[in-house]
Amino acid sequence: MKLADFDYELPPHLIAQHPARERTASRLLHLDGASGRFEDLNFSDLPSLVGPEDAVVLNDTRVIKARLHGARESGGRIELFIERIEGEREALGLMRSSHPPRPGTRLTLGDGAAAEVLGREQDLYRVRFADPVAAVLERCGSVPLPPYITRAPGQEDADRYQTVYAENPGAVAAPTAGLHFDQEILRKIKDRGTNISRITLHVGAGTFQPVRTGNIEEHRMHAERYFIPESTRKSISGKRALAVGTTTLRALETHALTGRPEGESDLFIYPGFRFQVVERLITNFHLPKSSLLMLVAAFAGLDNIRKAYAHAIEQQYRFFSYGDAMLIERAA
Repeated sequence: MKLADFDYELPPHLIAQHPARERTASRLLHLDGASGRFEDLNFSDLPSLVGPEDAVVLNDTRVIKARLHGARESGGRIELFIERIEGEREALGLMRSSHPPRPGTRLTLGDGAAAEVLGREQDLYRVRFADPVAAVLERCGSVPLPPYITRAPGQEDADRYQTVYAENPGAVAAPTAGLHFDQEILRKIKDRGTNISRITLHVGAGTFQPVRTGNIEEHRMHAERYFIPESTRKSISGKRALAVGTTTLRALETHALTGRPEGESDLFIYPGFRFQVVERLITNFHLPKSSLLMLVAAFAGLDNIRKAYAHAIEQQYRFFSYGDAMLIERAA
């Protein structure tokens, strides 16, 4: 398959720059992958679409304040975007600088926090901090909003770019399908007799990386850490697994392929993939030519996704992280 198969034109004004007034106030496009039919709903309608036969699975990762600004010892300005914390005082991250920093380069970050570049590992730099990394990020870091949100992060983002069930710190991007849930809608889903369980997959900065190969089969995914508790594995047995977000889906399908309940997933899902676990998916609308768009095309059928996205644009749905949602029933 070619990269051009996953392109589409999106009017810029449909890129949501702010969250909806209330979490559940988003719209919900319900797409049946088997028939290709879709209908316009509200996210608040979701409880009526689940029942005792369903198992809803959430990703409880928590977004860290991963973006740091500072300077090199020589005076040049830098921006450090933490990809993952590796031990108490070390981290891997993307670095923006006028010149690539060499091993041994000393950095001053935020309020004066000291750090040193240890070396480069492919696109990432390994950095050692004088203080615990988590403490520096909490004190000096900012919310890592996606690059298509063109404003600076504000106070609303500290709350709204985080799910209400976020628990385990480690993500540098939100599992955005979960941003539509509040405690009330979770209670209503439970009242329907639906199981709700959790996995953890720490979303990496690679989620924003475009696919750059013309032949998509040549693309290689970034690896992300995941963990699936035994209670979750039991809760979805014999049920229709409804994954909240592509991150949840990738964790569950990685486990099905490897048998490992924890580790790192670099699973790249595109049309032709054979799903083993997930039958229903809640997700947002994804960027053109992105690996996430390829995933939903594999799940629902490429033609169905093209038609649904064209409908969403025509009906003025809001796109990307702070945008509206889809509920997709898996294609046969």
